[in-house]
Amino acid sequence: MNMPLPPEPRGDLTPQGRLSGWVAERIEAFAHTARHPLFWVGAREMSGISVGLTAWAFMTGVAMVKSGMTLTESVLMSLLVFAGSAQLAAIPLIAAGAPLWVIWATAFCVNLRFVVFSLHLRDYFMFLPRLRRLWLGYFTGDVTYVLYTRRFPKPAETERQRRAQMAYLWGGNVCNWVFWQVSSMLGIFLGNALPARWGLGFAGTLALLAVTCSLVSTRLRALSAIIAAASAIAVFGLPYRLNIVAAIMVAVALALFVEPQVRPSAGDTP
Repeated sequence: MNMPLPPEPRGDLTPQGRLSGWVAERIEAFAHTARHPLFWVGAREMSGISVGLTAWAFMTGVAMVKSGMTLTESVLMSLLVFAGSAQLAAIPLIAAGAPLWVIWATAFCVNLRFVVFSLHLRDYFMFLPRLRRLWLGYFTGDVTYVLYTRRFPKPAETERQRRAQMAYLWGGNVCNWVFWQVSSMLGIFLGNALPARWGLGFAGTLALLAVTCSLVSTRLRALSAIIAAASAIAVFGLPYRLNIVAAIMVAVALALFVEPQVRPSAGDTP
């Protein structure tokens, strides 16, 4: 008489077991990606730029603690938000007790560029499950997007090419994330002890202005920046710093109107 075979073990199905299994799977996937040579190429190319962003990250950390946020709140915001421009726009609104919809609207307008980035990257990453695309989107920033699309103008067509592109992007993303978080944490913990008379808020503004100016590489971008600055000054009296939202809307609308009428010269892309 044949005895029935025992069922195969299915592993730990408790929430803790599923979580540990997911973490182990992510670590193994990351280790597999990090072994690719292009991972370190992406990290090396991003490292030189990330050093220049440390001042911005540091001042973002300082701005959080100086706005009245606790150390715990500042650390969580740095880890969960990971968007320097949106953080700097939202921090004064949070400190002023602005309505939640104003904070969300401001952060949304500041980060509208990522909608354009995601549309461009759609063909690159549609082969990934939705959760993995969201995970990748959290780590992908402005500069890593630029470096990635410059090196790979077209989406991959084979599995080997996909692995190479993913390795390069993750190398830049990890480097950028580590540099940003380390500098931001230094700003959070050191800024809590530094005196306000040092004028760090103005230094942070200058650092952000330097980063912004470095991105104005075409005539259309320069025009958009001038329009945004003029609009922000014109409606400076709006409450909760809604002049920032208004300036972004005006600049985007006028840039979209002007762009078809401007013939970009060689190397002058919008």
